[in-house]
Formats: sequence, structure tokens, C-alpha cells
Amino acid sequence: MQLHFMKYRKLSYWVFGIAMVLSVLSLIFKGLNYGIDFAGGISMEVTPVNAEYTIDKMRHELSAFDPELQAVDGGSVLVRVGLPKGATDTQQNERVHEIKNILGENVTYSQVQIVGPKIGGELVRGGILAILVSFVMMAIYVWIQYRGGYAIGSFVSLLIDFVLMFGFYSIMGLEFDQTAIAVILMGVGYSINDKVVNYDRIEENMKRYHKMPMSDVIDLSVNEMLRRTVMTSVSTILALVGIYLFGGAMLRDFAIAMTFSVVSGTLTSMYISNVILYHFNLRESDIK
Repeated sequence: MQLHFMKYRKLSYWVFGIAMVLSVLSLIFKGLNYGIDFAGGISMEVTPVNAEYTIDKMRHELSAFDPELQAVDGGSVLVRVGLPKGATDTQQNERVHEIKNILGENVTYSQVQIVGPKIGGELVRGGILAILVSFVMMAIYVWIQYRGGYAIGSFVSLLIDFVLMFGFYSIMGLEFDQTAIAVILMGVGYSINDKVVNYDRIEENMKRYHKMPMSDVIDLSVNEMLRRTVMTSVSTILALVGIYLFGGAMLRDFAIAMTFSVVSGTLTSMYISNVILYHFNLRESDIK
């Protein structure tokens, strides 16, 4: 049974158009929920002196600071606490002393770091620069690899992938930190790989079936790659479910955002990139 993807091409424009508008509006009016890496905060690596002092007890005692706690190798715990906006050096040091007073002698300290607003701002600029550079490099690769409609379809869908990922972080209120930068880059890389595989099959079929309508060629190609596409996406999502369930609180945002990225990238590969390709006459200009 062959599925007719191009039959719903107009619907895909509406769906992704609405998603893009919601993403942009959320980014404008709500913004991103910057994590400690970007907004500034305190990071401590501590080791409980006895097994009775668990991470849950530590989280309860520090609840007034809304901390992020993550178990790391060797029985240590990474404690991360945000700072008030515009906190001075004195206020930062006072917050460190408050935390140490609460934890008392129940832990030993491996390291204590304070990420100030200035450093956080530099990290934001570095993260945005990394995303922009990766976008430009992927766009150049696509343009060299393909021609005409292929390049435009990949470029537009790649841009949509980026906007939707930022919008998802904004709408869901997920913490936007250096891990989020990695998620966006990984997700878009996954998406562009999916698009390249689909385009290769479409180009092969266009050379093979000279008289077949463009929409049928695209449907045939997507259906031929559908099993591979679905199996790859599902296997990746199953791994992410495992991370969500057993990876701890610190990795849940990563798993949620990465799952969205996989689903979004798969859909833009099957629809947006191919729908844009559909509007270009490739028969005479692109087939060798």
C-alpha cells in the first residue's frame, strides 16, 4: 500500500506555517528560559560523607533556592543554583555561604564555581554563533550537493527546523543552556541527513521513471524510504525514552527536546522539503 504524501501538501503548509508563527510569537513575547550557564549561577560538586544523606534530602534542604541536582560519578552530586538578576559579587558570595551553611558538614566540596552575568552573556553569544555557523555550513553543503529545487527545499526546511526548535524551548519553558545548543545542532544534523537520503532516492527515481508525474515520483520515493525513516526515528526515540525515565532530572529536558527534534525533522523531510521540490520543474534542468 502506497501512501500519498503530496495529496496533503497544502495542509502541510498550514500546519508548519501555524507552528512557525506560534514559535516566533513565543520567542518575541515569552523569550527563552535561560539556564545557569547563560543567566549566571552557582555550581558546586559535593560528596555526601555518609550514605544516609541522600540527594533527595539535599534537594529538600535547598528547596528555597530551586536547585538543580544531578548524581555524578564516584557518588558525588552536582548542585546548581541560580542567582538574582544583576547580582553583585557580594550577593554571589553570600549565596554560596548560605548554601554551605545549609549543607553543613554533611558533604565535602570538590569544586565551587560562580558563573556571573558577564560570563553567561559570553556563553550566549558563543552558543548563538555556533548555531549560525552550523546553519551556514549546512546550507553551503546542501547547495554544493544539490541544485535548484533540491537546494531551496533543503534550505527552507532547515531554517524551519531551527525556528521550531527555538520555539519549542520557548513554548515549553524548557531550560535553555549549553545542552540545549547541543540538542539543536544534533537535531538539525539528524534532520538534514534524513533530507539528503530522501533526495538521493527522489533523484534516482526521476532518472528511472521519465514519464511519471512529479508528485508520484516523490510519493514513490518517500514510500520506498518510509521503513528506513520510521525505524531510524523510532529507535532513536526509544533510546530517548530510556534517558527520560532513567537518566535523572537533569537529562529529562534533553530527552524531551531531542524527541521533538527527531519528530519535527522527520516531518519536514517528508513534507516541507519535498513539497517545495514539487513546485520546481526538474525534468529538463536537473536530470542528467
